[in-house]
Amino acid sequence: MVDGRDQKEALVAVSVLDMSMSLDGYIADPDDFLGGENGERLHDWFAAGGPAEAFEREWNGAGAVIAGRRTAELMDHWGGSHHGLPIFVPSHRPPGPAARWGYPLVTYVSDGIESAMAQAKAAAGELDVQVRGAYTGQRAIEAGVLDEVQVHLVPVLLGAGRRLFDVLPSLVELTVVRVIDTPQATHLRYRVGR
Repeated sequence: MVDGRDQKEALVAVSVLDMSMSLDGYIADPDDFLGGENGERLHDWFAAGGPAEAFEREWNGAGAVIAGRRTAELMDHWGGSHHGLPIFVPSHRPPGPAARWGYPLVTYVSDGIESAMAQAKAAAGELDVQVRGAYTGQRAIEAGVLDEVQVHLVPVLLGAGRRLFDVLPSLVELTVVRVIDTPQATHLRYRVGR
């Protein structure tokens, strides 16, 4: 098994929405910070050790990233590459100057999430595509192009902010692939039903 997939499945790029989330469903507070005073509460689990090294290997072992425009711009397009990976941004508006001229590994895709995912999977080859951003994850589920969801469920209640799954078109069945429970977070990975 490779990350919950058998050898045959591992030869095809898998798209994975990977997000940290509060117990009440928020991925950021109302000001787009990640919870807490310093904006990093939802990622404190990573600094605490435990399975962080395995997750870091997964992220670094990916072949491409799809990020929503809002997420990409908030992160300044990760300086032009997400750990050296190409970034695909589905958007109906043209990119800003930095993304247009200064970041050669950033591609804005204007013809929809399906096209962005196809381009990201082609760039990733046999490696996974990491999906960043709640809106983009929701649109990928809606379009039927998201394969898996990985949630790092943090034992905190933010009470308000941006939800991970705000608007979905209908019921979406998930199959549990993996559960890792630690005091800092419960790490849940699901396969998205079609």
